[in-house]
Amino acid sequence: PGENETKVNLEELKTSVLYSGPVDPAEWVGLRKSYPLLVYLRNNLLMLAILAFEVTIYRHQEYYRCRNNLTAPVTKTIFHDITRAHLDDGLVNCVKYFINYFFYKFGLETCFLLSVNVIGQRMDFYAMIHAFWLIAVLYRRRRKAIAEIWPKYCCFLACIITFQYFLCIGIPPAPCKDYPWRSGNANFNSNIIKWLYFPDFIVRPNPVFLVYDFMLLLCASLQRQTFEDENKAAVRIIAGDNVEICMNLDAASFSQHNPVPDFIHCR
Repeated sequence: PGENETKVNLEELKTSVLYSGPVDPAEWVGLRKSYPLLVYLRNNLLMLAILAFEVTIYRHQEYYRCRNNLTAPVTKTIFHDITRAHLDDGLVNCVKYFINYFFYKFGLETCFLLSVNVIGQRMDFYAMIHAFWLIAVLYRRRRKAIAEIWPKYCCFLACIITFQYFLCIGIPPAPCKDYPWRSGNANFNSNIIKWLYFPDFIVRPNPVFLVYDFMLLLCASLQRQTFEDENKAAVRIIAGDNVEICMNLDAASFSQHNPVPDFIHCR
């Protein structure tokens, strides 16, 4: 580019994909020449093997239940004979219960921690959007109120991770056209572009951030399923309910309203 076409100095310009070397158009669509081919495809083959293994297990379980006239369990747990009544019945049963229903009881708090982790890891414009959403969800306070807004939060996470994925891909570098924020009239530098998470040929967006967003989306989707399970009577009987204790409850009379025995002061 000429002197008036860009404000990027020569050292930064050498790191640009457009000017650092020849551009292979096939790499933009995910194709890269590799040898040996098996090493290039091993991750894809491993993913196919895991999916085939999962389908085999589910098909075998379904066939076994149909053959023996068994009904599928209400909850997808490891220990089917452990219920809320076994939680206070010894340490072993307590561990089994939390293996089954840890996310059922503490999934919402886990999502909040993952949201804080996304904000701390990213520290950019999208981290600020995540922070606003976290404040909006926490402002609802009551669990039922949070459950009402949670599907919108999941939709936001799914849309924003898809949008950021296209930002990471960017425009094809083969036409050798740079982005508008790299023109001579734009008042953008590399730090602002990195903070805004704009696609760029010099400071490319960090795709690792999408991993943090994906983990948050995964847990948020599981929590949405948890909110739906809380409204099922069969699940509440087995796993217990998540009804909140009144915030105005007097601390002195707390033991009278708590259905769990007081093991510390029972003597």
